[in-house]
Amino acid sequence: MATTVRRAVLVLPAAPLGPENPLPALRGLDEVHVLDERARSGLPRDMARQIGYEPLRGVLPVRIRDGYERRRSEREFEAVVLENGRLRATVLPELGGRVHSLVAKAADGSERELLYRNPVFQPAAFALNGAWFSGGIEWNIGATGHTTLSCATLHTALVPAPDGGVMLRLWEWERLRDLPFQVDLWLPEDSAFLYVGVRIRNPHERPAPVYWWSNIAVPEDAGTRVLAPADEAWHFGYERTLRRVPVPEWEGADRTYPLRGAYPADYFYELPRGDRPWIASLDGAGHGLVQTSTGALRGRKLFVWGSGSGGRRWQEWLTEPGTPGYAEIQAGLARTQLEHVRLEAGGEFSWLEAYGPLAADPAAVHGADWGAARAEVAGRLAAALPRADVDAAYAAWRPYADREPEERLVVGSGWGALEVLRAGLKLPGTPFEEAGLDDQQSPWLELLRTGVFPVPRRVVPPGPSLVAPHWRDMLETAPADPLTEYHLGVAQWHAGDVAQAVRSWERGLELAPSRWPLLRCLAVADELAGQAERAAERYEEAFADLCEESRGGPAWVAALAALGREALAAQLAAGRPVPARAVWSRLPAEVRARGRFRLLESRLLLAEGRIDAARAVFDEGFEVADLREGDECLSDQWALLSADPVPPEYDFRMRP
Repeated sequence: MATTVRRAVLVLPAAPLGPENPLPALRGLDEVHVLDERARSGLPRDMARQIGYEPLRGVLPVRIRDGYERRRSEREFEAVVLENGRLRATVLPELGGRVHSLVAKAADGSERELLYRNPVFQPAAFALNGAWFSGGIEWNIGATGHTTLSCATLHTALVPAPDGGVMLRLWEWERLRDLPFQVDLWLPEDSAFLYVGVRIRNPHERPAPVYWWSNIAVPEDAGTRVLAPADEAWHFGYERTLRRVPVPEWEGADRTYPLRGAYPADYFYELPRGDRPWIASLDGAGHGLVQTSTGALRGRKLFVWGSGSGGRRWQEWLTEPGTPGYAEIQAGLARTQLEHVRLEAGGEFSWLEAYGPLAADPAAVHGADWGAARAEVAGRLAAALPRADVDAAYAAWRPYADREPEERLVVGSGWGALEVLRAGLKLPGTPFEEAGLDDQQSPWLELLRTGVFPVPRRVVPPGPSLVAPHWRDMLETAPADPLTEYHLGVAQWHAGDVAQAVRSWERGLELAPSRWPLLRCLAVADELAGQAERAAERYEEAFADLCEESRGGPAWVAALAALGREALAAQLAAGRPVPARAVWSRLPAEVRARGRFRLLESRLLLAEGRIDAARAVFDEGFEVADLREGDECLSDQWALLSADPVPPEYDFRMRP
């Protein structure tokens, strides 16, 4: 069967994503993969250096996505299917280019899904900017954590493939590091492996920190074993420690079986330099998925949810109760996900990955001899896809990485086009066209062309801020007005110049017809400076102003929900239950009904001394849709209300 590439529609029960949070993300990054200075002291020098190399402080200029829900209805997703006689891959351009499904086809006509394929689309707060979903193969770029593009639409097109067929190209402008990247997928005729060429370019005149991990969700049961060519691994648990451990057995259990540990954990395998990099997940019969690559993608990792109640609760949270569990096998540029790799000015990183089925002798795979188990898988991989073939495929792909798209399928964001216009960049193969600019970029385009940031013709919540040094410079020289001062303050805040940011917001506040965006920024500054009372007062005033200004509609409801949530929390933190109750009373009913606000209601009732009513909120039941990975707010609140064990529906604890 010749390879075909076709457009399709995938229908899934899906929760709506909802609008973006309109408040700029001024707070520090809420990322669980963090080490303090003491924890780095015993690490290899190169690892410690890369862990300390420009870690992300926040997600600006990206906005938080926390407006999703948990009520699902059927939705159609744009899909692209690559298929030959041995493999079928389904890609979702609207959801970060995720490979939703990878099906191996046998000669007898039977089929086998190689990935964990989530039967629903349910966002949860695992991405750096919030909304993320589980399953398939995702492309994580930017900084430690799941990419901000998890639920974003990527530019998508068809391009000539090295073998004369057709290649699917995905590309975007990654905004945390201001870097363009591309992912090229193709399926040679009669190949049992999907090839993926990846390129990250640095078109700037300064070095850039780069992060990449290809994340593969694989089915998991008691017989699943994950194998990689390593005798040691770096273990990271949610106690936020990194330590070297033996593979496969550690603390009395074989950790290459995902269900033999109680708690979620990462195992970053220590692959010998120069050896072929690969990782495989095989079931009790020795069948499953193998991933390999050229040498640039040196890291390999196993993530397990563990067999404990918290890990299982999280897996159910990400799909539906009764759905089989999954583990993650991953491949990255560094040894661990805590590291960022320096990419020189004008340079690029590129590599080729291959994904396909593998069958090995189950007696060897699951035997007590770890060396023999690894050798069995390595030998089967060498027979199915020699290392030389991967290197040759990479060499054949490189000239095609610059080929211009022939047929555009999906259009991504306009942020790359704005940067290309600003700097006059030439990026062969990944066109960011001016026609792709939209309302979010238009005021910045006017600033670029006229030196003036435009004032909107009607009252609306402020649009996204840009924070890179070149945009900050333009804002500093633009004529002063409240909106310009607002965006300038956000850019200065991102640069670490808190005093200047506060001065900009205060200058804007003196003349602003719309005060609440500036008051909110100043409230965050007060809060982080330890001025809880002043922060609460400013939040109270900001929320009252927003309520008066609100015009109704999704954008305004999103603003009320976002600011109301922060204002409520600030009043409670300052010990001000009366103003907190006033904020609560002015929230729209649809907002008060959300799970996050039911939790806040319980906290408010407790602050008012109404313990039975606070407990009743839990007894009635609620779900916090945007519960953050590692967040223990539900169990913490429960502990204040009851001496009973945390009910399973509220137990998301990921550590002992």
